[in-house]
Amino acid sequence: EKILITGASGFVGRYLARIFLEKGNEVTGLGTSGDHVLSDEFPRFKWICADTTLEGDWQDYVAGSDIIINLAGRTIFKRWTQTYKQAIYDSRIKTTENLVSAVERGKTRKLLTTSAVGIYGDGADEILTEDRPPGTGFLADVCRDWERAGQKARDKDVKTAVMRFGVVLGQGGGALGTMLPAFRFFVGGPLGTGSQWFPWIHIKDLAGAVEFLIENKEMEGVFNFTGPNPIPQKVFAKSLGRVLGRPAFLPAPSFAVKAAMGELGASLLQSQRALPRQLEDSGYEFMFRDADLALGDILGK
Repeated sequence: EKILITGASGFVGRYLARIFLEKGNEVTGLGTSGDHVLSDEFPRFKWICADTTLEGDWQDYVAGSDIIINLAGRTIFKRWTQTYKQAIYDSRIKTTENLVSAVERGKTRKLLTTSAVGIYGDGADEILTEDRPPGTGFLADVCRDWERAGQKARDKDVKTAVMRFGVVLGQGGGALGTMLPAFRFFVGGPLGTGSQWFPWIHIKDLAGAVEFLIENKEMEGVFNFTGPNPIPQKVFAKSLGRVLGRPAFLPAPSFAVKAAMGELGASLLQSQRALPRQLEDSGYEFMFRDADLALGDILGK
């Protein structure tokens, strides 16, 4: 099959591209980097460097794709100036709009488009399943508009699945790449009180769920991409400390997180007890249901 991945130079995009290439698919990757690490390794990989927030020749590749996986979006792990907030928004919504407008009716079988559990806003201790309406705040607004743009592909008879990502854990980048240095220097710990829920997912399960949605051709709708057992952030910090053989008792006080990271800091203190109800009800079986096992697998312990 011909698979197109936007945001293919990101942490999740690189991982998925490799899996599909190893299975013998043709993969076209789109992103803003000049080149891509997989280009030399796989002759069936085509890398297109383009600004997907703008219309352009890159859209020709969209029309010929059987499966589209839309992962494009600037990282949220940077200070949110007004300018950067606009870049976070445009990189997601404009890319998705341009993608959907280039889709050819009757050609593309399925669109898997990304969102995040940030759509729920701060859920405190409430269990968040896919039928809960969006919350409030910048990220919730971004996710709502992002999902809306992706769902428009259904007007072209494309089966559309929205993947609401939790915190993706894996080797060589992502959230763990950000957290590990602090833990290795003995200063890792929860943010704020640590009582907020941490909706993690192992990248192997993320990839497994993507393949599951592609194989089940008729499946569409909204899916929480989170492990079945979210845990409070302080429990996650302890778990990570245990796997690394490091203490995890130094919390970063809420005021310090907000002072250091501004609005991003405030969003990181939100609680999202999201459960993957739709995936589990549809028959997806998680490989990693437990954070200790997931971290042990990733960190080779």
